[in-house]
Amino acid sequence: MTIAEQTTMIVKPRTDKREYRRITLNNSLQVLLISDPDTDKCAASMNVSVGSYCDPVGLEGLAHFLEHMLFYASEKYPLEDSYSKYITEHGGSTNAFTASEHTNYHFDVNTDCFEEALDRFAQFFIHPLMSADATTREIKAVDSENQKNLLSDPWRMNQLQKHLSVEDHPYHKFSTGNWDTLEVQPKAKGLDTREELIKFYEKHYSSNLMQLVVYSKESIDKIQLLVEEKFQAIRNSERSCPKFPGKPCASEHLQILVKTVPIRQGHKLRFVWPITPAIHHYKEGSCRYLGHLIGHEGEGSLFYILKNLGWATGLSAGEGDWTLEYSFFTVVVELTDAGQEHMQDIVGLLFKYITLLKQSGICKWIFDELSAVCETVFHYQDKIPPSDYVVNIASHMQFYPPSDWLVGSSLPSNFSPDVIQIILDELSPDSVRIFWGSNNFEGQTDKVEPWYGTAYSIQKITSSDIQSWVQSAPKENLHLPAPNIFIPTDLSLKDAQEKIKFPVLLRKSRYSTTWYKPDTMFFTPKAYVKIEFNCPHASISPEAAVLTDIFTRLLTDYLNEYAYYAEVAGLHYAINHTGTGFQVTIVGYNDKLRILLETIVSKIANFEVKTDRFSVIKELVTKEYQNFKFQQPYQQAMYYCSLILEDQSWPWMEELEVLPNLKAEDLSRFAPIILSRAFLDCYVAGNIERNEAESMIQHVEDVFFTQSNAICQPLFPSQHLTNRVVKLGKGKSYVYAKEGLNPSDENSAIVHYIQVHQDDFVLNVKLQLFALVAKQPAFHQLRSVEQLGYITVLMQRNDSGIRGVQVIIQSTAKGPGQIDLRVESFLKGFESKLYEMTNEEFKNNVNALTDMKLEKHKNLREESRFYWREVSDGTLKFDRREAEIAALQQLKQQEFIDFFDECIKIGAPQKKILSVRVYANQHMSETTSDKNEADQRNAVQIDDVFSFRRSQPLYGSFKGVAHVKL
Repeated sequence: MTIAEQTTMIVKPRTDKREYRRITLNNSLQVLLISDPDTDKCAASMNVSVGSYCDPVGLEGLAHFLEHMLFYASEKYPLEDSYSKYITEHGGSTNAFTASEHTNYHFDVNTDCFEEALDRFAQFFIHPLMSADATTREIKAVDSENQKNLLSDPWRMNQLQKHLSVEDHPYHKFSTGNWDTLEVQPKAKGLDTREELIKFYEKHYSSNLMQLVVYSKESIDKIQLLVEEKFQAIRNSERSCPKFPGKPCASEHLQILVKTVPIRQGHKLRFVWPITPAIHHYKEGSCRYLGHLIGHEGEGSLFYILKNLGWATGLSAGEGDWTLEYSFFTVVVELTDAGQEHMQDIVGLLFKYITLLKQSGICKWIFDELSAVCETVFHYQDKIPPSDYVVNIASHMQFYPPSDWLVGSSLPSNFSPDVIQIILDELSPDSVRIFWGSNNFEGQTDKVEPWYGTAYSIQKITSSDIQSWVQSAPKENLHLPAPNIFIPTDLSLKDAQEKIKFPVLLRKSRYSTTWYKPDTMFFTPKAYVKIEFNCPHASISPEAAVLTDIFTRLLTDYLNEYAYYAEVAGLHYAINHTGTGFQVTIVGYNDKLRILLETIVSKIANFEVKTDRFSVIKELVTKEYQNFKFQQPYQQAMYYCSLILEDQSWPWMEELEVLPNLKAEDLSRFAPIILSRAFLDCYVAGNIERNEAESMIQHVEDVFFTQSNAICQPLFPSQHLTNRVVKLGKGKSYVYAKEGLNPSDENSAIVHYIQVHQDDFVLNVKLQLFALVAKQPAFHQLRSVEQLGYITVLMQRNDSGIRGVQVIIQSTAKGPGQIDLRVESFLKGFESKLYEMTNEEFKNNVNALTDMKLEKHKNLREESRFYWREVSDGTLKFDRREAEIAALQQLKQQEFIDFFDECIKIGAPQKKILSVRVYANQHMSETTSDKNEADQRNAVQIDDVFSFRRSQPLYGSFKGVAHVKL
């Protein structure tokens, strides 16, 4: 029996056609049902109001460990990992996360298998099985996850803030868990971790502490019957929601300046204040209002002043960690080297700006403008994947009344100066915590945070210290922002005369091609414009590539105070360096899009180098290159893989080497050369009429090519650029081994890449089908059973239309050579599974992949990225999904097996393998034996990437094929 509670009207976007119903099952489980007849995926999310704050003392990470263990098996479905296997094989995905006061489990799946998927999901909250064997193995997975985070600055800083808090408060805890906290220490105390896990589950996992969201294409009544049937057996122990009263920071943890040494190059100032949680007055939007102003980047803002002084390259502000009991307001300033020398001035300017806010009073016009922007964003929000949507809502259900489950705190509507003033008053010198991170503090600290080993020192600062810094700070003209001219006023929909299913070639000239796709799917007042500047001179050398990168960043830098207003109003832009030049992307409300585009185009055409800004950007780029060595080892392996395969890509070491000698005058000379020859690939989509699109691109052409003072000339036929990819030899195996760039990182990694073919519909679907059926078994064997490492994935790879499959693994447990052998062993074992697949199983897999391909784009951005990939790669197969579905429906099981035997099977005659190996220090001793083993298999050792690249044939580029005729 269900108690239906439909009396509350759930606020939903005006454009939202989905149906919602709130119910409570007889076991007190709160449920939101969502019916969306148009969906291609169903999804569910269970939020449990229990998180890491409930970890028992001495069992740090137990809640997180339970999140790992819960999905292994259940009494009804006892086969280990069968849930993940079912979801993956039916086009879905599954995940979970543990927060301080809640844990969230979620999945999505193709619509025709939702009922069984939901049943499997529900069983974990009814009768989970947590075997002793799986428990031991999964502790290793948690430990591997923690190992991945040990050298990550965000994780380290987060834990340091927790460390400097009241020891008895759960905020102080280490929440991830590791081998020591979940295996070694419990054993030493005579505790059995599995028994403790079961106790924790039975104590805390009660249906009255759970919130469920279910998203389906069925009618709302049908979904309700399904939920009643599947979830009413969850036990209700009538537990009260865990409460953690008290504040995490005592007086000794306030008014402190903490100097800390980060892993990566750079300097950062982080200001943290304990505040009243904004959730208690979420409709008043106090933190949103203050974050908007303190984090503003327009003229007169704090960031604008710091940027002009050459002291900062970034600033963010807003509410950080929060619960119902406490919250923190955080301001983070990314410092330049010069800013690092002016810490006291920066502190002074921040508090000066806070004083300005107090003196100006709480401004109704600013609140109303912010409220109007939020309202537009809410009512014209894009559809997002159902799995993301249900997670967002389930997380809201724990904290907000039912009417605001969809809204959360995203719609500030009640102007209350007193409520905002309370938070503003709390941003005081009396309660601030300042965390100052810099590599300059190496050797100047006297303390170490125990979980991550972060070096730090701590000193008290007084209100009078801060007051003196305010007095001595530069006398700059800080002021409130101006009214926002980019707030859209025309949200009407254009009448799309043409019901165009795919992009059409709108215009083609010596200077550009323009692809156009009016919105016939989403019916939102938004547009997407991308213009790729193909400039042969931009990438002819490492120097050219770096100068082009600095050029694009300077453009963004110059535009920032103007274009920031557009960002606030929901009109986003980016200027990015690419392998063949640079591209401009604008996406958002179409009303003022043309204004922004014309401003950007003018800025590019009239580019001048400002020496002071060049120095700042050069410093920023240098640090980014220097920090490459702190990337995760698997990311390094992926980078090397791309470097080996992609012709005409420059290595980061060479780019870093040329940086110190580059000067502003070098860019002044080079910028006109970048733009001297260009060809523009353009894509215009959304709520824009054909004539508007033509006029927009005509304007761009006029500015660059046809005006009397034009700075560009069209490309010669010989200058058109292509992305070409190395063609590995059939039946050959290649090995590239490198030492990890960070000696402190204990993780090794491999990318085991099998190159298969150049874009072809029939071959594509065979490869996709293999990836679908092999993905979960690879994860189960290599991660769950063998516990090689937390990061373990089998996935497709696509380099400019060259297709393959890759296995990526990061591990402390084994070195790269050993991991590679385990991958080969998995593929060997997988042969029999493939050969033994029944015809019915084959058809089910084909149907699952077909359903995935039938999945509609959720929003304009997603659709545009899909079509832009076709333009960028030169493939121009806009009907790709339909054509691949047709190929898939014709595919015979024997043809699929033949494909596996020829291209992927161990020893296959056509097989082309590239094994990229990154060695941690602890595994370096294995390199000689790994090399000998590879030699015995006649693998080609790649010693020099560029000699190898030069010696190999290349695939032809699709961009070499003539474009579609107008």
